[in-house]
Amino acid sequence: LLSLPQKWALLALSACSSLCCLCCLLGLLVAIGLTLGNQGRVLLAPCSIANAALAPVSRECPFDPTRVYVSAPRAGDGDGP
Repeated sequence: LLSLPQKWALLALSACSSLCCLCCLLGLLVAIGLTLGNQGRVLLAPCSIANAALAPVSRECPFDPTRVYVSAPRAGDGDGP
């Protein structure tokens, strides 16, 4: 069994972990709320409206919801003979 100092240390670490978890959850909820509140317009705000067709492929548009990001296979991954 645990000694009294170990129990207090476990309680303190558990409380710190719970506090950190609540802070992260609060930040996530705020980010989701802000995104839904402005209907995602801020995510694509740096993209130029004049080039709306080319905006997702330009380097000026930091967020592209239509692009699929895939990393190239590395040598030795087992896909070859």
